[in-house]
Amino acid sequence: MFYTYILKSKKDKKLYTGYTNNLRARLQKHQSQKVTSTKYREGLELIYFEGCLDETDAKKRERYLKSGPGKKFLKNRLKFYSERAEAR
Repeated sequence: MFYTYILKSKKDKKLYTGYTNNLRARLQKHQSQKVTSTKYREGLELIYFEGCLDETDAKKRERYLKSGPGKKFLKNRLKFYSERAEAR
């Protein structure tokens, strides 16, 4: 299995989209600041992930989620998460 995932930075509230075949290990790398693109973001939280059967599908899904329509999909999909996060 491969996974497409979304992380949110508690520091700057920005989202990071990626894919991996080992979600736990990848999250650990992000949280220990061993990933260049998220190295300076603090408090990364996994807020969404999807399972894909192969790497090609995961890459395509990552690309889609980074696109305009993909961002709209995520905004709608994560609506309740956002409402709860604001209430904290």
